[in-house]
Amino acid sequence: MTGTTGQEEANAYPDRPRPAVGAVVFRDGAVLLVKRAFPPSAGVWAIPGGGVLLGETLREAAEREIREETGVEIRALEPVAAFDVIEKDEAGRVRFHYVIVDLAAEWVAGEPRAASDAADARWVTPEEMKGLAVSKRTLRLLAERFGFAG
Repeated sequence: MTGTTGQEEANAYPDRPRPAVGAVVFRDGAVLLVKRAFPPSAGVWAIPGGGVLLGETLREAAEREIREETGVEIRALEPVAAFDVIEKDEAGRVRFHYVIVDLAAEWVAGEPRAASDAADARWVTPEEMKGLAVSKRTLRLLAERFGFAG
C-alpha cells in the first residue's frame, strides 16, 4: 500500500495511547483472522478488532468491532492478553501507540467478509496459517494460550 489513507492519518501521531480491543474467535477448528488494510501492520494477518469508543466496555467494543470488520456476530468473554503496539518514525516520534486487550469470544452467527479496515477476513486452520503472513504476536497468543499452532 502506498500513500497515506484517511484511516492512517486519523490514527497517526496521537497525543496519547489509544485503547483497542481484539477478539479471539474459533469455529470448527479454525480461528477468525483479518488481513490488515492500514498501518500499522498493513498486509499482515491478525486477530480482528479495533478502537474502543468513549463509554463502551471492552466486550461491547469487541462485539462491535468484529461485526464491523468481518460481519461475524460474537459474544465477547474474558480478556486473554494485553499488550502495546508502538511504532516510531525515522525521527523517533511515536507514529502509532495502541494499548490492546484481546478477549476470548464465541461465534454466534455470520460468515466472514472483509469490511471496515480489513483487506480480507476468513476462518483459518492451523495448516493454512503456515502459508499466511500472520503476526508473530498472534501466532504466539494462539499457540501459548489456546494450543492452536500452524
